[in-house]
Order: sequence, then structure tokens, then C-alpha cells
Amino acid sequence: MASDLPGAVLFACSHNAIRSPIAENIMRHFYGRQVYVQSCGVRAGELEGFIIPVMDEIGIDMSRHKPRTFDDLEDSSFDLVISLSPEAHHKALEMTRTQAIEAEYWPTLDPSAIAGSREQILDGYRQVRDTLLQRIRDRFGSLAAGGV
Repeated sequence: MASDLPGAVLFACSHNAIRSPIAENIMRHFYGRQVYVQSCGVRAGELEGFIIPVMDEIGIDMSRHKPRTFDDLEDSSFDLVISLSPEAHHKALEMTRTQAIEAEYWPTLDPSAIAGSREQILDGYRQVRDTLLQRIRDRFGSLAAGGV
């Protein structure tokens, strides 16, 4: 399956604070030896604290993630840009005009809009994590590191 993987993948969303960092870190955890993976946002946000315990549950440490924008990327040579929000998809489509990049749009719920108890909010973040994990598994094949 590794031969079917793109060489470099960028996950993008609005603020690089929840959805795209979750996707980046899941992808890097399972495919990081075969694929270069980054994430960014249209605008830089603050890392959302709820993603740290939710990702810890599946063995991925997110505590060092620093949100970045498209402009902050050191390398823009990606084979595939996966957008998780409408505004990020517009930015990804702009990239396809000047670069040989494939763009995909995976509409993904922004869990920061969820209200309720801490456990209800965490459940919303888990839903996003699990949805992205499944989408990555479906798109790129069996997970290289196994588990989850």
C-alpha cells in the first residue's frame, strides 16, 4: 500500500487549532515514515486544549503543536491538500492554480461550537478525532502502526 500513498500531505482548516492538527498528527503517527505531513490554517488560532486529552486517549501527544498559517509553511510542495473547512478549501483550490497539487474537501464539524458539560464537549472532540481517523484509514489504507 505504501506505493499508493502520496509523498506529502497537507491538512488545512480555519485556524490550525483543532481539526487539521488532529488529522496531521493521526496521519503522521500511522504513516509518518512513508509520507511527509503538515497542517495549517487560513488564520493562526490558539491550540484548543480539549484536543490534548482526546488525542492522548489514542497515544498521540499534541502538547507541542504550534498553530500555523499557509504563509508559515516552510515547504509548499505537497501532492495532496485535504481541506477540513470551506475557507481552507478555497485556499487549497488557489494552490492548485499554480502548483501540481490534488485538493480534496472533507467537511468536518468544528467541535469548538459544542456547548455543555466538559464530558459532552470532550465527546464532540472524540467524534471529530474518530471521524478523521476513519477518513484517513479509508483514504490511505490500513494504518501502518496498527492499533486504534
